[in-house]
Amino acid sequence: MDGHNLVRMANSIGDFFGSMPDHDEAVGEVAGHLHKFWDPRMRTQILDMLGTPAEAEMHQLVREALQQHRARLTPHA
Repeated sequence: MDGHNLVRMANSIGDFFGSMPDHDEAVGEVAGHLHKFWDPRMRTQILDMLGTPAEAEMHQLVREALQQHRARLTPHA
């Protein structure tokens, strides 16, 4: 899948959960959504985008969710 499209989709999730009053809960909800609804290949691809210029385009909650919940989001073989 196109990386730009993945970031756009993830940012929509970040926007949705961004209205939650508790920041840490919002980060956890973003991670939970990605874990539950995204295909493992999509999660791997967006995790691989951390540390690249595409990371700068990610919603703050998405970046934090990917960083803080990497182990949970990394598909296991």
